Amino acid sequence: MTAYAEVIGDPIAQSKSPVIHGFWLEKLGIAADYRRAHVKADDLADYLAARHADPAWRGCNVTMPHKQAVIPLLDRLDPLAARIGAVNTIVREQGALIGYNTDAPGFLEPLQPLLAQTHYFRMARVLGTGGAARAIIAALADAGLVIVLAGRNVEKARALLDELDPGGEHHVAPLDHFADATDFAFDDREGCLDLVVNASALGMTGQPPLPFDLSHAPPGSVFYDIVTSPLETGFLKAARDSGFVTIDGLSMLIGQADHAFRRFFGAVPPRGEADAELRARLLA
Repeated sequence: MTAYAEVIGDPIAQSKSPVIHGFWLEKLGIAADYRRAHVKADDLADYLAARHADPAWRGCNVTMPHKQAVIPLLDRLDPLAARIGAVNTIVREQGALIGYNTDAPGFLEPLQPLLAQTHYFRMARVLGTGGAARAIIAALADAGLVIVLAGRNVEKARALLDELDPGGEHHVAPLDHFADATDFAFDDREGCLDLVVNASALGMTGQPPLPFDLSHAPPGSVFYDIVTSPLETGFLKAARDSGFVTIDGLSMLIGQADHAFRRFFGAVPPRGEADAELRARLLA
């Protein structure tokens, strides 16, 4: 009996999770598998019932469009997943199906060296109010950042902030506010942390580009794009060409997989220098 975990979604062929987990299993010499499973919405309950009864199954990652739909089918939610209102990792623990959200810590992972520093002020301009934004908003709020959330619908943006961090002093803006140049004179940003995060699908292959004029970014800003195809979006390229530090979508993808892998297989994945080899495999 070979232990296995898998990723579920509809569609699922595009998922990079099998490459990531397979690489770590190979490196650690663990005799287990990580697979894809195409699961449609109407089949979610049957899928979980069948896997729950399979002793070889260690759990699954959950991708779109099931991150919220699986919640009523689980026995319990981790507090962070309950707060975010989305599950991307399901693990069987002591006979119960437990839902976790590893997107939030995965998003923060490449930012940890910055977050470990002391700042006078921390602000993040987050672009997008879709499902991916939920984990990002919660993570940034917990890390002590003031958030400016931009979306096509500012009422939706305000509702998200009020739901995910009701005590925070955050702000909203229409997405097109950032499309045109500004002559705003930023104050002295030395000792501050400024992030600009694309939490939307804009810029992804087959999607329109993300409209963002770099004049809205304070000096020293860090640009972070969760899109993985293409890896260097127009948003990141423009920022890098202008001298800003950039973080690509593979950073979050690998970071969230790390947390899931530990729960599935009870082992710490090889990171550090191994990340470069993993990235090369993902981009091959």
